[in-house]
Amino acid sequence: MSKKIRIIFLALAAILTIGCTNGAAGSGGKVETITAEQAKKIMDSGVAYILLDVRRPDEYAEEHIKGAVLIPDFELEQRAPRELTDKKALILVYCRSGRRSLASAKLLAGMGYANIKDMGGIIDWPYGVER
Repeated sequence: MSKKIRIIFLALAAILTIGCTNGAAGSGGKVETITAEQAKKIMDSGVAYILLDVRRPDEYAEEHIKGAVLIPDFELEQRAPRELTDKKALILVYCRSGRRSLASAKLLAGMGYANIKDMGGIIDWPYGVER
């Protein structure tokens, strides 16, 4: 492989790596993972936020954190532009265990949302839920 081709290959690899960092492409923000305790402090601070539950409707009906908005992960890409209109808003995302919340947070960041915090799963939420 010639030196020129090697340089081009390395440059393309670097561009692809940077573009895929944190699962967020484009002008979106980075996803920050926070603990339940950190999320509770934010929620109690008086700052404006959106609490986003990305589980299925039956899971939400069984229990959810008070004030949470339900948009299931499999509907997020279609519904977020209509329902989460402020791309600068602080959005706290949770699911059952943290897997769907992280994937959803990365999706939102990739869609241009700039202030996403993944708070993991409701199974780690010690502050009470609505049933």
